[in-house]
Amino acid sequence: MKNFMGKDGFQWFVGVVEDRTDPKHLGRVRVRCLGYHTEDLVKLPTSDLPWAHPMNPITSATVSGIGQTPLGVVEGTWVVGFFTDGPDAQMPMIMGTLPGVPAALPTKDATTGFQDYINGNYPKYTETDVNRLAVGNAENPHNSLTIRKADLDLAVGTAQIDGIVEGVAPIDADLDADNGGKWDEPITPYKALYPRNHVYESEGGHLREMDDTPNAERIHERHNSGSGYEIGPDGSKVTRIKKDNYTIVTNDDYCHIQGVSRSTTDKGVRIRVNAKGEAGNNYNIEVGQGSNVNVEVNGGNINLTTLGTGEDAGDINVNASRDLNMQIGRNMNINVLNTITEDSKVKTQSTQEKLTENSGTHDINTGKATVNGGSEVDVNASVINLN
Repeated sequence: MKNFMGKDGFQWFVGVVEDRTDPKHLGRVRVRCLGYHTEDLVKLPTSDLPWAHPMNPITSATVSGIGQTPLGVVEGTWVVGFFTDGPDAQMPMIMGTLPGVPAALPTKDATTGFQDYINGNYPKYTETDVNRLAVGNAENPHNSLTIRKADLDLAVGTAQIDGIVEGVAPIDADLDADNGGKWDEPITPYKALYPRNHVYESEGGHLREMDDTPNAERIHERHNSGSGYEIGPDGSKVTRIKKDNYTIVTNDDYCHIQGVSRSTTDKGVRIRVNAKGEAGNNYNIEVGQGSNVNVEVNGGNINLTTLGTGEDAGDINVNASRDLNMQIGRNMNINVLNTITEDSKVKTQSTQEKLTENSGTHDINTGKATVNGGSEVDVNASVINLN
C-alpha cells in the first residue's frame, strides 16, 4: 500500500493545456508541466503528453450526465494539479485553473510548447485574464457593452387616438385625443465594480453576469446573437429577442399587469381563438367603469363579420345602456335580405334635402299621423284611400 495514491507524497504541478480533444469524452486534457516536461515539441510532442483528469466541485454529481460537465479549459489555459501516481508523473489530475497577465500572445505552428501553438487562439490579449465585465474598467469596456449601447430601441410610438369632434350626430365630446406618447429602451444599468461582478463567458461569446455591486445589482444573460435579458437594481427587466420568439403553453396562461400595458407592432397582428371549434371558448373583453374601448383605423376599414348558415349562423348584437350615436361622413347603406323591425317610443326623422322611400306595399298604422309641408306635400298614386 505504500505506493497507493495519497500515501507516497504529494507531487503537484503547474502547466499549460495544449490539447482538449479527449477521445473518451471525459473532459481530459493534455498538459505540459513546468519542471516535468521540456518545451521542445520535437523531443516531446503534445501527442505524447499524458491525459490529465479534471476535478469537479462537490456541488456537481458528475455521474450519468448529472451535474456540470467537466469542460471549460481551452488550449493555452494555465492549470494546477497533482500526479496521482507520485514521482512517476504519468497520471495527472487537474484541480483548477490559474488566471494571470499573459506576457505574449501565442504563436501558431511554433516549435515550442507551453502555449496554444496548434490554433493560436488563446490568450487573445496581454491583459488580465479576468473578464472585462468583471474588471469594470470604463476605459477598456467589454465589446458587448459597446454593442448594447449602440443597439437601443428609441422613440417607440404607442397607440394614439385623434378623438371624436361633435358634428351632425349628437356625439358627446368625451372622447378626447390621446397622442399615446413614445418610450425608449432603457440603457443598461451596468456599473460593475471589481470584485463584485461574477461573470461567465463561453468561447462562443455567450454571457452570464451575477453582479453584486452595491446599488447596481444586476442579472444579465446574453446569447452571442444579441438575444438576452437583464434585470436591473430596481427589479426592472429588459428582454431583447434578435429574431423570432415562440412561447408554448400546454395548459392555461395567466398574466397580471398591475400598471399600464403598451404594445407596438410594426406590422400586422393575428389572434385566433377557439381553434378547435368547441362551444364556450369565448373572446371576452371587459373594461372597468369610467373608461372606454377606443378603436381607430387610419385610412382603412373596420369590418365585423359572423359566418355560418341556418342554425349555425351568428348574430351581431349591440346593447347600449344609454344612447347609440353614429356620425357618418358620407353615405349609410343597409342591405337587409328579410325584415327590418323598429320599436321605439318616439321616432324623429329629418333630412336636409330629400327623403325617398320605395316599397311594394307601404303600411302606416298609427293612432295619430301628422304631415307638415312647409310649402307643398305631393301624394301620387292610381288610387288614394283616406279614412
